[in-house]
Amino acid sequence: MKVSVLDIHGKDTGRKVELSEDVFGVEVNDHAVYLDVKQHLANKRQGTHKAKERAEITGSTRKIKKQKGTGTARAGSIKSGVFRGGGRMFGPRPRNYSFKLNKGLKKVARRSALSTQANEKNILVVEDFNFEVPNTKNFISVLQALGLENKKSLFVLGESNNNVYLSSRNLKRAKTITNSGLSTYEVLNANKVVLLESSLEGINQI
Repeated sequence: MKVSVLDIHGKDTGRKVELSEDVFGVEVNDHAVYLDVKQHLANKRQGTHKAKERAEITGSTRKIKKQKGTGTARAGSIKSGVFRGGGRMFGPRPRNYSFKLNKGLKKVARRSALSTQANEKNILVVEDFNFEVPNTKNFISVLQALGLENKKSLFVLGESNNNVYLSSRNLKRAKTITNSGLSTYEVLNANKVVLLESSLEGINQI
């Protein structure tokens, strides 16, 4: 699959690059994508939720009424969850939501995500660029030139570039990562995936 290389002004440089069919042209495995996205979202959960149960409630331990003869249900503790102010029955407890996935499955999921975006013509290849200093306005100019100012975009760099990263950090709709940090969720969450030329070699090996 050949794709034209654009410059930061959105103009065709006249060069084309070959995107590997093993990464951008595979048959999409929906279940692998589902599992990888599920794991990504699960790993982001803090799991610090907690509700007090009856053993943790402060209150009297006196039996609140006699066992028989009241005409109502028997009750032994004011801390029971059936009473107002009582403990929560089967409430949430702190837990870890993360789970393990095989490396092979995650590779299939990432390739499926990239193939999905490629099939929908949402992949752009841009020549490498840099800023002398972090400057959000300069990054916005790049987005406007590429027609991405109102779209969620994912910029994939070949290696860490602090100036480019800091220039995009304040923008809600733009995100910058390196090819080593590429994830199924990030790829599918973007309207457009912008690959810098230097990132292609690493992406072809994921």
